[in-house]
Amino acid sequence: MKPRFNFTTATPRAYEAIAPVDEYLEHASIEPILLHLIRLRASQINGCAYCIDMHWKDLRALGEDEQRLYGLDAWRESPYYSDRERAGLAWAEALTLVSRDQVPDVVYEEVKPHFSETELADLSIAVGRINFWNRVAIASRMPPGQYRSTLQPAEEVHAAV
Repeated sequence: MKPRFNFTTATPRAYEAIAPVDEYLEHASIEPILLHLIRLRASQINGCAYCIDMHWKDLRALGEDEQRLYGLDAWRESPYYSDRERAGLAWAEALTLVSRDQVPDVVYEEVKPHFSETELADLSIAVGRINFWNRVAIASRMPPGQYRSTLQPAEEVHAAV
């Protein structure tokens, strides 16, 4: 597949305006592993090869376990995720698939015990951001495989639950 256009060079001012939100999320209330898990899950749903490659590599760089990555597409049936991660993944899926059935109250009630209001807002922003990037990457046909993570391992990586 041949790339169509380069978003960052075609619209540098737009990219400069958008980048601070991504920088904010890197230091927001959501822990890095969960942040990248929801990014990877939304990218799987959207079929964004570039972002799947990126967030898989970022999670590995953070020290994430391969088994949890392989099981992510079936996280509901996999025992590798904490209740908080499950809630975050449910929220990410509901927001990513918002056109299907909005964000059902049952999902909100499932998520609410695991996240403060600030965390839920940050989680929502993160899901919105990855959905934006998925659409840009898919539309521009960003080629997967070239991304190299610069992330460092987290102090504590979640062990299998």
